[in-house]
Amino acid sequence: MPTILPRPTTRPPSPASRAGRALLLACALGAAGLAQAQLFGDVDWKETEAPPPPAFDLNKLVPITMPPYMTLKFGVDPATIKITGDGVVRYVVVATHKEGGGLNAFYEGLRCATAEYKSYARFTNGAWDPTPAPEWKRLSERNSIYTKALAAQALCRGDAPRASVGEMIRVLKAPVREVE
Repeated sequence: MPTILPRPTTRPPSPASRAGRALLLACALGAAGLAQAQLFGDVDWKETEAPPPPAFDLNKLVPITMPPYMTLKFGVDPATIKITGDGVVRYVVVATHKEGGGLNAFYEGLRCATAEYKSYARFTNGAWDPTPAPEWKRLSERNSIYTKALAAQALCRGDAPRASVGEMIRVLKAPVREVE
């Protein structure tokens, strides 16, 4: 005689079980969306209009730590650092020759989320010269390393701006080696 096994009974899932599955699904979809945004960029992101270049004070520059072989010194005026609602950190960085003389300043924006920068204007001979049709460029394609150094030392924490301008300035003034 054949053995007859009892049929497994199926109970409807409990509300807690359904809620747990829904939460798990929501987390998975959220993680997938975040991964897609990081890999392919946020296709819905739009930059807010950049304000005109701010005034800067040479006496208040906070130095950016650069390799000793560099012949230029770089500093940023803390009063010019702004974090805008679109996630762009805008600032004025000043370059001077270590031996004295010569001064250039750059009004730039940095997107920590995509490791990109944009140069809005350059200050030479006492006046701002706007960059015609500024475009976002990868930090890794930068000719000079000061923007990458500034991003790593103070402006970004991973792929997001630091929590506040105050935190950026504190970290720039007293660099701490961080594990991220």
